[in-house]
Amino acid sequence: MNALEALIEMFSFTFVQNGLIGGVAAALICAMLGVFIALKRASLIGEGLAHLSFGGIAVGLFAGIYPLYTALLLALLGTVAISYLQKKRLVYYETAIGIIFSFGLALGAVLASMSGGFNVDLFSYLFGDILTISYQDLALVVMLTVVVVAFTLLFYKEMMQMTFDEQGARLAGVPTGLFDMAFNIMTALAVVVSIKIVGSLLVSSLLIIPAASALQITRSFRTTVVYSAAISVFCVVFGLFASFFYDIATGGAIVLINILVFVILVISRKFFVKTVSIEEDKPCD
Repeated sequence: MNALEALIEMFSFTFVQNGLIGGVAAALICAMLGVFIALKRASLIGEGLAHLSFGGIAVGLFAGIYPLYTALLLALLGTVAISYLQKKRLVYYETAIGIIFSFGLALGAVLASMSGGFNVDLFSYLFGDILTISYQDLALVVMLTVVVVAFTLLFYKEMMQMTFDEQGARLAGVPTGLFDMAFNIMTALAVVVSIKIVGSLLVSSLLIIPAASALQITRSFRTTVVYSAAISVFCVVFGLFASFFYDIATGGAIVLINILVFVILVISRKFFVKTVSIEEDKPCD
């Protein structure tokens, strides 16, 4: 069987088709939001919400509820809690994320120890299993993807202003507090969408690494978003291929391919590309 025949056979399976659709959707929204996260130096928010979602998944499995629903609920509540703690100046932003991070992991660990009946299922949510995406998973992924993409396109200008100059955006009349909350909610949605793709322990890498790769070779904000999306989709698709043909962990394969692309672009930038920096869609001097 040649490579073309193998690919045709691969895509004849419904579970591969579902995985491809879900993976591309997750790749796109994580890449879009990841550029804002990287430039705002807010990578911890993705990590915190990802680990909080682990607790939500454990709650769902323990209570016999669809796990992604409980993960979504807990991620949204965590976003509100982080914003509240920061707004009331009870703790620093990073500290608030650390508290939420710890709560999610502790809750998941306790529930896992109380029940031995869902250890296998929990493992798939921890590290991802793109080839087990069901129609229910796919429906939720597509719905949340539409919400995140619509938000990003509608409020692209405001989000870009806040990314580069939050104080200037506030003076220009942008409700920065409201947009910061909304952006964190979109990040929570992206995290939940990606859980079945790379798992809750690796989901932050889907937010961060494609954006970091794109930043090595781009000179404008819009181009960075486009390149980040292209890199993310490329890595998810090839990770899916590797998982199917070599029977390896899908999430790990996707992340390793992402890191390989990042290393290649870093080396390429060092030898072939002049130093670049990102501004608001303006070429660097």
